[in-house]
Amino acid sequence: MTPPSGVVLLTDRLVARVGLDRVVAGAVAGGVRWVVLREKDLPRAERAALAADLRAILADVGGTLVVAGPDPLGGDAVHLPAAGPYPPPTHSLVGRSCHTETELNRLTTEHYATVSPIWPTRTKPGYGPPLGPGGLRKLVETSPVPLLALGGVETPEQVTACVKAGAVGVAVLGAIMRAEDPTETATTLTSAYVEAVTPKLTKPGAESARSPRRGLRPTVPTQGSSLTARSGHGRPQPQTATSNGPPQPQTATKSEGR
Repeated sequence: MTPPSGVVLLTDRLVARVGLDRVVAGAVAGGVRWVVLREKDLPRAERAALAADLRAILADVGGTLVVAGPDPLGGDAVHLPAAGPYPPPTHSLVGRSCHTETELNRLTTEHYATVSPIWPTRTKPGYGPPLGPGGLRKLVETSPVPLLALGGVETPEQVTACVKAGAVGVAVLGAIMRAEDPTETATTLTSAYVEAVTPKLTKPGAESARSPRRGLRPTVPTQGSSLTARSGHGRPQPQTATSNGPPQPQTATKSEGR
């Protein structure tokens, strides 16, 4: 199972404007393909039923539900806190919340990690200090796994800054949970991500601009597909072009006889 990338939605039914299933459905309509189910205060039976409902929504677009905590609730993808457990369980996809280089250095068989907070956040006020894009970049450079940027990501400009700092995606909670229109917000943030990772041609004869991301190159999502990232073994590998390759600029030639 490939690690998450793009815009990853974290749930919180206590701040959602409408039912959690409706928010997730709206976010999926706006391009989200990864959802992390939190709601740890619910009894296991209720949480498992909620997980089944959200998986059904994501299944229509090939999306993936990740469950916060060591219990995958019938799935095979979990996201663990920095405190443990260690070693991590052997599920198909295991992520972990990290905040410092020390915590990243403790990773063993995890497939990805979130790092936070990048900016101040209303969900966890006072939690920090914020890393900022500069701090995020430093952690990306030393991390053994791909990183998602978490904390205070609410605008397209912030999404772009995180991608330029090397994150394979952003984890978003409040911006979508509190949105009057989750689809519109998700579309805006996802579009910013796609634009940030899409190579741009500079001028005729020049190579296409590369993302500053050293490591995993996120794949631009297509309709009905999940946002994914290609990786090698162990440490992230340098970017390579896709099998089809980026479009190559055409060099003008002089007409015969001119």
